[in-house]
Amino acid sequence: MQIDKLRGKALDQLFESVLTLKDMEECYRFFDDLCTMNEIQSLAQRLEVARMLREGKTYHKIENETGASTATISRVKRCLNFGNDAYAMVLDRVHTDEEKAE
Repeated sequence: MQIDKLRGKALDQLFESVLTLKDMEECYRFFDDLCTMNEIQSLAQRLEVARMLREGKTYHKIENETGASTATISRVKRCLNFGNDAYAMVLDRVHTDEEKAE
């Protein structure tokens, strides 16, 4: 796992902090303080690219709809195919939560 290279006290503190967030409003407040707007948008863009790739959308359609570069799309696709299955995990959970809300 590539994340093992990053493990440490500072990253543990960041992840523990994220796990304390109780609702969407707290997430907005925390990430607004923690990240620049571009960093937040980049993270959101990658997740949207992952969702669209899982739906079988083409690079061209993803690039047009998200503004993501083909390099970003390729990186996300590589993670979907060879990563830790984290994109699939969270997208499945979000999808399940959306179904419950309907």
